[in-house]
Amino acid sequence: MADAHKLEIFKGLIKFKSNTQKIWGVLILLSIITAVEVVLGIYKPDALMTSVLGMKLLNWIFIILTIVKAYYITWDFMHMRDEAPGLRRAVVWTAIFLICYLVFILLVEGGYVESVYASGYIKRDF
Repeated sequence: MADAHKLEIFKGLIKFKSNTQKIWGVLILLSIITAVEVVLGIYKPDALMTSVLGMKLLNWIFIILTIVKAYYITWDFMHMRDEAPGLRRAVVWTAIFLICYLVFILLVEGGYVESVYASGYIKRDF
């Protein structure tokens, strides 16, 4: 583990003077992302209701913003930026694989359930 924590986010684009300032900066960043998610969830713009890869664009935006929040929570609050590159890769690639797998399951099973209810034909009892 490194001796000093890096006091920057966005790969050095924004720098802070102390750990306390950085914690508040990351908290504000996460709060802004959450506010965007809430506003999109409340208003649900019609332009984002188009289907992309089997799911509405709005849902893809929610998934991407949630992954960004999870990244910053892990990177800053769990201090992954200070760990060895091998450990970082092991944690990040495992999470990416699981997220992709869960999105695949969501699309396949959700598509099946939607088609069963749309056709009115039920093959099995859920």
